[in-house]
Amino acid sequence: MTELLEVKGLKIAAPQKDGSEIPIVKGVDFNVKAGEVVALIGESGSGKTTISLGSLGYTKPGLEFTGGSIKLHGNDILTMGNDDLRSLRGQKVAYLAQSAAATFNPAITIGEQVTESAVLHGVMTQEEATIRATELYHALELPDPELLGGRYPHQVSGGQLQRLMAAMALVGRPDLLVLDEPTTALDVTTQIEVLKAFKKVIQEEGSAAIYVTHDLAVVAQIADHIVVLYSGEVQEQGSVDQIINNPQHPYTKRLMAAAHAGPKPGMGDKLSGDHDKDIANVQVKDMTAGYGEIRDGKPAITVLRDINMSVKNGHVVGVIGESGCGKSTLARVIAGLLPAAQGNIILDGKTLEGSYKQRTKLELQKIQFVYQMADTALNPKQMIGEILGRPIEMFQGLTGKKKREKVAETLRMVELPVEFENRYPAELSGGQKQRVNLARSLAAEPEIMLCDEVTSALDSIVGSNVVKLLKRLRDLTGVSFMFITHDLSTVAAFADEIVVLYAGRIVEQGPVDEVLSPPFHPYTRLLISSVPEMKIGWLEETMKKREMAVGIARGVEITAVGCPFYNRCPIAIDGTCNIKTPPVHEPTPGHQISCHHSLEDILGFENAPQQVLHGFEKAAPDDAAIL
Repeated sequence: MTELLEVKGLKIAAPQKDGSEIPIVKGVDFNVKAGEVVALIGESGSGKTTISLGSLGYTKPGLEFTGGSIKLHGNDILTMGNDDLRSLRGQKVAYLAQSAAATFNPAITIGEQVTESAVLHGVMTQEEATIRATELYHALELPDPELLGGRYPHQVSGGQLQRLMAAMALVGRPDLLVLDEPTTALDVTTQIEVLKAFKKVIQEEGSAAIYVTHDLAVVAQIADHIVVLYSGEVQEQGSVDQIINNPQHPYTKRLMAAAHAGPKPGMGDKLSGDHDKDIANVQVKDMTAGYGEIRDGKPAITVLRDINMSVKNGHVVGVIGESGCGKSTLARVIAGLLPAAQGNIILDGKTLEGSYKQRTKLELQKIQFVYQMADTALNPKQMIGEILGRPIEMFQGLTGKKKREKVAETLRMVELPVEFENRYPAELSGGQKQRVNLARSLAAEPEIMLCDEVTSALDSIVGSNVVKLLKRLRDLTGVSFMFITHDLSTVAAFADEIVVLYAGRIVEQGPVDEVLSPPFHPYTRLLISSVPEMKIGWLEETMKKREMAVGIARGVEITAVGCPFYNRCPIAIDGTCNIKTPPVHEPTPGHQISCHHSLEDILGFENAPQQVLHGFEKAAPDDAAIL
């Protein structure tokens, strides 16, 4: 393979007012061959995104190239003028951002947006671009490829939008793709579909790619070569097999050790008796919620149905499930951001008003929400000190010197330098912004924190440190957590109980070690088997089994009757599961499974040599084991 992109001695710095420079990227070297996928890995702030954007001849505001070269087909990108750079970005290099939702314009059809760049830069006519886009919809296994271009972004799922972003990048047949964390925000089942589609198209198109990620299990499935970065410097680079199975640098070994840790139930420390209470912090009773006008106790669009759960004092409850299952809606209802149509939210034994507007200041302080996207949650016009100072002043009444001291203490709690109080959010990395997002809620000194995917944007080492931090805070203060995530490793390491949501209903809940061990609900089993492993070739092996055994690609359907998982369940009973609400089994106190099958049958399906599967042919023994 020939060298497509050559990066030599690349240096990027942040110039200061006094004429000095803060080095960000410190002499990086690596090459990308035609048809090769090179992964840039490292923790937040290591320079992954900054380096990858350099291949487009672009630096973030406040940064500039200070040395080295980036050559595409032998031409140095860093010496190009604006017109040449514009042509490069439209024809030869394409960028896939982390957030597909932020990439697409909600007011313009998908087809117009996917083809716009290729037509605008004269790569092809509108007719040619539309034909090419339709071919890519087929290749990326998107639904209704012939009609998809006429839809709007809100009419497709998050995983489909992520694949459409790939189509947008590929339509002009670029030589190089820059993929910046394109699967980070996806749940495990959607991530598998997107990874499979990306890998297939990259191979078929013969494109080269730079893949930026902190998820090493994903790297093992899609990359050919790995570059390990720390603080803007290359620590180690080599083939996927060498880096994953035989790392040499101490930092690479740390990364691999954190990634290999995997789900280990029961790792959480027990709460000391100092903070113990007889009643749960928060209880959700018979709750139904959704969006639109509420009539006769029912919203126009029902998202959650008949939810019963609790978060005990000082406990961590992990809420897991695919995108659109109602995880964030559940947190919004508890916080009072979305009043429930039916049912009650009870805090420390007292029933709360549905809307935060009717709740007392003390009740608002006790329940704090940590939003998923730090970029949109933090005010870009305020310094970090102002962002953290507001809840300190509002809920604790501190001002002046005492408020500044509390801001400094809060920054130290989330392992950020005190000097960050004088920075703006744009001056921080993604992981640093997420820790500020977390610190803002901690500053209120709450009783329960509703954490919505707070570790999804963090690398394995920083994410592990945040979990350790949250454990320590729980033990010191007795704060409870409702932890929404699609990362089962985090849930296993941090949570005491798990609630499994599917299509707006709880299909299973109970202690972590019981939910993650058989017998469990077929959907829980699907989630567990969808977690990528640090094993080269895992994706291909898993998709072969799953395509025969489980309807993973079928859409989630929110239904009012029957079992919500019916249309995708490999062991569904026609005439029962689709029309009757499943009974709740309780194999041990607190462990509940909603299923028409008996506990013995559920466990039997795990070990059965052959079963006739719902909507599928008979599966071989290995395939049955993955159900």
